[in-house]
Amino acid sequence: MKQYFVTGTDTEVGKTYVTCQLLTAATRLNKKALGYKPVSAGCDLINHEWVNEDAANIQKANSIQLPISEINPIALKPPIAPHIAASEENVVLSDDKIMQGLAHLQSYQPDLLLMEGAGGWRLPLNIPSRGTALAATQSRFMSDVVSAIGMEVILVVGMRLGCLNHALLTAEAIRLDGLTIAGWIANDITGNMSRYNDNLASLKALLPEQLLAEIPFQQAPKDEALNFALEQLC
Repeated sequence: MKQYFVTGTDTEVGKTYVTCQLLTAATRLNKKALGYKPVSAGCDLINHEWVNEDAANIQKANSIQLPISEINPIALKPPIAPHIAASEENVVLSDDKIMQGLAHLQSYQPDLLLMEGAGGWRLPLNIPSRGTALAATQSRFMSDVVSAIGMEVILVVGMRLGCLNHALLTAEAIRLDGLTIAGWIANDITGNMSRYNDNLASLKALLPEQLLAEIPFQQAPKDEALNFALEQLC
């Protein structure tokens, strides 16, 4: 089993879309593939159950159809920062629940397991003393959970103005946390980025890790591009 944590250079850079594309491509290649989004914020009430749209898309892309609660065990209603939403709902964002959900999906023995984060790399889970000096030392982040697992990381770069800084800082933080970046994916999220090719070339020069794939704006990536990415990952 190969497993990776999917993070992004920011929120709304296409982590879920990339995750779903990889899961679908893996299934097409006769691999058992599962996606996991342990924490989400922003849900709709569907058939008496609170459902996050990203988690629902991952559920559909999985090669094994599982209940949404297994894909997304912590589903918070307000579309805001998860630690704030959790505080409002009196929910504890615990490592144990995240790890238990991961272990449950691992028990299905998939060939590929993708665990998608929320927001960017340094997503807060708990800030026990907001506004005090203790907050910096006692806070818990999703990146701490990934570090504890030792999971390799796939970095989704949202191709827009500012992506060079965001990508380099995110990659630097991942490496400083002692983790390996398995590769990065360039996702065109605007369709009109000025000097797109120049920016892509800059990222290729500055990021030592493998470019796994380019995802075009509002177009399905070519099978060949996804197959190449999966060859590197699996």
